[in-house]
Amino acid sequence: MIYAIVHADKEWGIGKGNDMMFSLPLDMKFFRETTMGHTVVMGGKTLRSFPGQKPLKNRVNIVLSRGQVRDDCVIVRSYDELKNELKTRRNEEIFIIGGGEVYKELLPYCDGAFVTKVDAIGGAEVFFPNLDESPDFECVNEGEPLLDNGYTIRFTEYKNRSVKPL
Repeated sequence: MIYAIVHADKEWGIGKGNDMMFSLPLDMKFFRETTMGHTVVMGGKTLRSFPGQKPLKNRVNIVLSRGQVRDDCVIVRSYDELKNELKTRRNEEIFIIGGGEVYKELLPYCDGAFVTKVDAIGGAEVFFPNLDESPDFECVNEGEPLLDNGYTIRFTEYKNRSVKPL
């Protein structure tokens, strides 16, 4: 199963200055618990935005990057190579974790998406597709509003009704 996992503001904004717009401890805990022990997929800029540019611990990190050479991640050079790598992991839970272009390219192949909705506008430069306006995605779970570091958030889950095969 392949899922996107992201937090987005009221305008579906997800990033600014190659960083997240909000510091959300509850969201980070959900992200960590959900992805731990699984495979995460990201672009090179997303990896470079992590502390020390180090991959996430206790997860297989697949990075789409044309230039990076590392031995602590699985590096793929193209979307075709990435899709082939994902095919070899069919029995694993895979989470797409960014950035914007990687989400847009892989969202049609995702079985669903976990979106933490932030009731604020963060001045985003990068946006996630608006799943509420997508005919392919349906919100199947919407949590109660929670306060997270001064922001109201909701954990939501979407199902893709027309998953494309890799």
